[in-house]
Amino acid sequence: MDSVRSAALRMRKAGYSYNEITAKLGTPKSTLSSWLRDLVLSDLAQARLQGRVRSGILNGLVKRNKMQTHLALQRTRAVREAARKTIRQLGKEDLVLIGALLYWAEGYKRPVVRGGREVTSHSISFVNADPGMIRAFLHFLIEVLEVPEKEIVLAMRLYPHINERKAGDYWLGITRLQRSNLRKTTYLISGASKLRRPFNRLPYGTLQIAVYDTEKFYRLMGLIDGVKKQFDYGIVPKLPG
Repeated sequence: MDSVRSAALRMRKAGYSYNEITAKLGTPKSTLSSWLRDLVLSDLAQARLQGRVRSGILNGLVKRNKMQTHLALQRTRAVREAARKTIRQLGKEDLVLIGALLYWAEGYKRPVVRGGREVTSHSISFVNADPGMIRAFLHFLIEVLEVPEKEIVLAMRLYPHINERKAGDYWLGITRLQRSNLRKTTYLISGASKLRRPFNRLPYGTLQIAVYDTEKFYRLMGLIDGVKKQFDYGIVPKLPG
């Protein structure tokens, strides 16, 4: 017993906590308290104990933050999954709206002007880096506007550090089209060099989808006009539910 008590005394003088001494010697903390309560600790020992306390508090906060982050991620995943399940199987009418809205947001709509006059010829041009948007717009072109796959022109817009062959393989995998659909690549000045965006934010650049058919362009613009009209003041009906 004396040897255990002496060991406990040495450890306490060295700045060990009751928890550490109990773990090492197996002595209950109640016994340690009766043995060591009158012991006056040196500044060095007190500094070690205070450091242990601060470290324990910090570790506790880290664990708490990790748990809160984990719970927050679980909640966001549950919310996202519940929202995903509200989307039913899409039909052709849905695809009409999806294509019109995508082009309204991301497509090239500015009139073509030559010699100071607006000309009627125009092509469909849609540029994006999101593979989901690219697939959705392609489905719209093929299923709604009935564009033959061979008439769909793809053109990559890449930064100088991007490997053209790898990027081509990537976009052909996304679109399921042929290499013959690809046209000359355009190289852009990297915004990363101007500190505007992370260097690898667009690892495969962006893809332009073009269809050189004036009638289909104006049909698409008509669809957009139809969507816009639904949101004119005084026209929008109250949505059910």
